[in-house]
Amino acid sequence: MLEPLWLAEDAAEATKGRLIGADSWMATGVSIDTRTLEPGDLFVALKDVRDGHDFIAQAFEKGACAALVSDPDKGSGLGPMLVVNDVLGGLTALGEAARDRSAARRVGVTGSVGKTSTKEALAVCLAASGATHASTKSYNNHWGVPLTLARMRASSQYGVFEMGMNHRGEILPLTKLVRPHVAIVTWIAPAHVEALGSLDAIADEKGDVYAGLEQGGVALVPNEAPSAARVLAAAEAQAGTIIRFGRGAECEARLLKFEMFDDHSIAEADILGRQIRYRIGAPGAHWALNSVAALAATDVAGGDLHAAAHALATFEAPAGRGQVVTIAAPFGSFTLLDDAYNANPSSMAAAFKTLGARTPGAGGRRIAALGDMLELGPDEAAYHAGLGPQLDGAADLVFCAGLRMKALWDALPATQRGVYAETAEALAPQLKDALRAGDVLLVKGSNGSRMFRVVEALKALAV
Repeated sequence: MLEPLWLAEDAAEATKGRLIGADSWMATGVSIDTRTLEPGDLFVALKDVRDGHDFIAQAFEKGACAALVSDPDKGSGLGPMLVVNDVLGGLTALGEAARDRSAARRVGVTGSVGKTSTKEALAVCLAASGATHASTKSYNNHWGVPLTLARMRASSQYGVFEMGMNHRGEILPLTKLVRPHVAIVTWIAPAHVEALGSLDAIADEKGDVYAGLEQGGVALVPNEAPSAARVLAAAEAQAGTIIRFGRGAECEARLLKFEMFDDHSIAEADILGRQIRYRIGAPGAHWALNSVAALAATDVAGGDLHAAAHALATFEAPAGRGQVVTIAAPFGSFTLLDDAYNANPSSMAAAFKTLGARTPGAGGRRIAALGDMLELGPDEAAYHAGLGPQLDGAADLVFCAGLRMKALWDALPATQRGVYAETAEALAPQLKDALRAGDVLLVKGSNGSRMFRVVEALKALAV
């Protein structure tokens, strides 16, 4: 039987809500989505893109123990309810209570690129030392962070929380809610520059993560990132201890050597005076510094450094985040590098290095299928066209989808061009027809470019 997460009376006390329908129930989980709700979950009827109150009946049909609502009339007679004035406020109150009742050491992660990968790696590293709770998927916004906190069990020893933003001022309330003992900024890149205007403004927003640190908390700063001086200044104003991570001799957590292979990476690093060599179970240039940050954060959070380094050998990149899949198609096998969840110039450069390090099979080629990078502002055409030189030597053929990616297509030499299409859906069948046995194919783009549709089409080729 699952450990209780919330008892009715504890949830009511935390939210200052009113119990109706039943005064006693036990939740083993918290859900905002009836599609993934598990029996025993507390269903939170959030009002976001859709009104969760419209799904209360479905939640109880799937086994919800109770529902957190603001409009009890919509769930009248269906099951136990916890009534609050505002559902998001109630969820946030649950998160605060979960934070305060647990002795878990909390690590907050943000950055323009690498935050989800670093969060996933941290979860693996810390789990080698004790019970670890972490954000699922990319639940890193105004409802994702309180949901992640509300799901943290009192017995957790470590908690890892990803924090994202689209506009100025969004990181601060998230970090104030989490109150991390350790906070990481992974990197600064022109993601969301359309909304924030400059790399300096992005650095200032990311640096706000340190403002939520517990007294004497630790700030990890990306030493060689653009606008790193502004991130460092934010850390100096808020943190008790600062750890710079990077390649420079001045870094307290320093990458000494990094090698990529087809199915893994090998790194050597100096972590706070201890030199270690370790294997990462996922290939990719971005793991060079992400792994150093994860290991340093694990160490200062009280985890076992060597156990964490050993655990990284078991790490596998999730779907859309650099996952490597071998697909046995009717024409033969090819390798898919699924990096379709997110993209900006910095993460594109890392992905191209990963592709360039791969060895195709007999008769195969290295191919990049690229979708639009979004939210890059007035210089978006230059950012897209600027990818061309980085693809030289990394990809034999390039396929492009999206109106923005047309700038890259126009800049490519004719010998490197595969196919251009205005949408990912239009590109998918042409890309499938062009593939052959032994190919290594990178698929990458911002989530809004829908390059995941290309990934779905490619995976459907498996026989």
